[in-house]
Amino acid sequence: MSNLARKMQQESIQQQEVKSIKKVTKHAKSLLSPGEKILGVTCAALICLGGVTIISNQSKIYDVNKEIQTTQSSIAVLEKSNKELDAQISNLSNFERLREVAEKLGLDFSKDNVKVVQ
Repeated sequence: MSNLARKMQQESIQQQEVKSIKKVTKHAKSLLSPGEKILGVTCAALICLGGVTIISNQSKIYDVNKEIQTTQSSIAVLEKSNKELDAQISNLSNFERLREVAEKLGLDFSKDNVKVVQ
């Protein structure tokens, strides 16, 4: 084969490659229209926003419940302290104890001078 034949053969091969490349680069038609894409993005954004809102609300509820439990435990401690103080009051205000303290201080205890107050 002569040079001219080879050149012609190479040119025809190159032309066929260019045609095949052009066929491959055809623009594919989109499955979704621009309006559908906008709606999809908007829905996705709303779903994400809703998720964030739910999580933040749950976090606030958890904090409030934690505060309630702390307050209830402090109330329980105070109630226990109050019961102990009531027991001390009833112990200290016992009639026999008051009589002993009065005698130690040198006070005279007669039934005529004692009045019961309720």
